[in-house]
Amino acid sequence: MVFDLSDLTGEVLTLTPMQGLGIPVALCGAVFLALGAQFQHRGVGKVEAQLGGASSGLSLTQLRALVTRPSWIIGTAMLGLAVTLQLIALYLAPLIVVQPLGAVALVITALVNARVSKVKLDRLTVRSIALCVGGVAVFVTFAAFVARERPITDAQLITVLVVLAVVLAIAAVLFAFLRSRIRAIIYIIAAGVLYGFVATLAKVVINRFVSDNFDALTLVCIVALLAGTALGAYFVQTAYASGPPDLVIAGLTVIDPLVAVAIGIVVLGEADGAPLFAVIAFIVAGAIAIYGVFELAKHHPQARR
Repeated sequence: MVFDLSDLTGEVLTLTPMQGLGIPVALCGAVFLALGAQFQHRGVGKVEAQLGGASSGLSLTQLRALVTRPSWIIGTAMLGLAVTLQLIALYLAPLIVVQPLGAVALVITALVNARVSKVKLDRLTVRSIALCVGGVAVFVTFAAFVARERPITDAQLITVLVVLAVVLAIAAVLFAFLRSRIRAIIYIIAAGVLYGFVATLAKVVINRFVSDNFDALTLVCIVALLAGTALGAYFVQTAYASGPPDLVIAGLTVIDPLVAVAIGIVVLGEADGAPLFAVIAFIVAGAIAIYGVFELAKHHPQARR
């Protein structure tokens, strides 16, 4: 039996023109994400050279030094713009469509970092990046055909908040006791998981503001969103001190959307009614993208150093 994606239009909701607008907005956000990451990485590198290594976690002194570095401030401003564009994209389109598009930032970051650091990307590194981007591309292609917006119930939201609380607790405990043995890839995975929840909660808060449904649960969402953002940002800055920026972006633009999409599919029901072959495509494409991240951590010239 031959499957045709066009046959899905009669079974699930395809993107409207307004939802489709979320895709170019998310792509613009990916550009600013890539540039912001490069500038922030430069700022962290200068602080590390001035005050010592930070691979086991940035100290308060190093954090204070960061906010005085022009490159880090510029990078933070660009990331702020990237987040703003991402929020607009989340407002316009389903989460499982726009969130994976951040993978475009990986290609841009890799090219910019190679030029700035004068490090040539070898064949294995390029292959790893291709696996990341290719896996996410297949993922978002299928998502664009099977995604459907659904009202988020209080029960679903409470489920997301409870799981996030557990993730925050585990991340905090592991960092407190194992920080001296944590490698860059672990910081990146932890930040990606946290940001996946942050993207989901941002989508919820936006929808509730738009529908004028601000209640106590929405306030809890905002608090959880800020907590996840703060801890994830700290992990990202520490990862910059122990790994190249394209490895950091690879983790964030693969782990982040896969977690967000998993929440969207499992908890929020954004892919309910998707045919079996689409579900299989999700799993295979996600596995390929994650494999690419680990391969990049293993083979990137700067990571090997």
